[in-house]
Amino acid sequence: MTKKVLVLPGDGIGPEIVEQAVRVLDAVNDTFSLGIEHESALVGGSAYDETGSPLPEATLAKAKAADAILLGAVGGPKWDGLDMAVRPEKGLLGLRSNLELFSNLRPAILYPQLADASSLKPEIVAGLDILIVRELTGGIYFGQPRGIRTLENGEREGFNTYVYSESEIRRIARSAFDAARQRGKRVCSIDKSNVLEVTVLWKEVMEEVAKEYPDVELTHMLVDNAAMQLVRAPKQFDVMVTGNMFGDILSDAAAMLTGSIGMLPSASLNAEGRGMYEPCHGSAPDIAGQGIANPLATILSVAMMLRYSLAAKSAADAIEAAVSKVLDQGLRTSDITSEGCTTVSTQAMGDAVLAALKA
Repeated sequence: MTKKVLVLPGDGIGPEIVEQAVRVLDAVNDTFSLGIEHESALVGGSAYDETGSPLPEATLAKAKAADAILLGAVGGPKWDGLDMAVRPEKGLLGLRSNLELFSNLRPAILYPQLADASSLKPEIVAGLDILIVRELTGGIYFGQPRGIRTLENGEREGFNTYVYSESEIRRIARSAFDAARQRGKRVCSIDKSNVLEVTVLWKEVMEEVAKEYPDVELTHMLVDNAAMQLVRAPKQFDVMVTGNMFGDILSDAAAMLTGSIGMLPSASLNAEGRGMYEPCHGSAPDIAGQGIANPLATILSVAMMLRYSLAAKSAADAIEAAVSKVLDQGLRTSDITSEGCTTVSTQAMGDAVLAALKA
């Protein structure tokens, strides 16, 4: 049975890193006879430049028909002056909302070969393996009303609405508990229930859902403390679950514990397991076109795609093993390089992963 993958290179370094990831996808597709077909489309700033929209109707239609989506990155200073409604990021948010990709899985795993690249002492981060489950289609990023208005005294005021329904909280809770069952069976729910009523409800619903998972331990932590604990003692966490804004911030903080955000993949899933897969980093326009971007997060996103949406666990395992082998060989892009290692280009890193796969 043919499986359809939509490839969205996007902006900045997106096309460069996606090119290497697609090469890896093609390799495992042939080796494991996966029956995957893929096509490309525009999204983000590049889509706006060509069509006037960051999410053209043609792209959205292809996304809805795909079994999985591989995304590079969107955005950059070139489009900062655009109206908010057509900024490149609106293409990404539009995909998430239209496809109901409510569950964002962001692993923060420290490869032992990169322990020295972490900003923290090796003894604090060695063996780090955290999964952050971020609610992705609700919260303050989508809440209404929102905008900028002028008050009677002439002063401008910006406003956003932080809102979550009980059903939205319940479904992300189940996503976190299900993930924890495959890991260490511990969930830490992150909120700000001492200040925000919306997270009082969040905490209450988490407790209710926990009763359906008696084999999983649930704890709670305020978001400011969670940020501190990620730096102080990150290995205390197994699965962290939180809302859209808190998850956005905490997952980037956790990424730096691993040595580089350029190493971290992510998955955004709907209720049926169809999803969009992308690196956690941004479009990095300052290094676009230089051939130095790290493609490993995007390559590892392909592994997540194979595992979660395309039922190809063996192929996913093979990609992850190949990445580890390449790191064992001392090959590094500039963001993760260290003394004694060989710094390689984006293309050369892709070549190395392909060679490790064939070996």
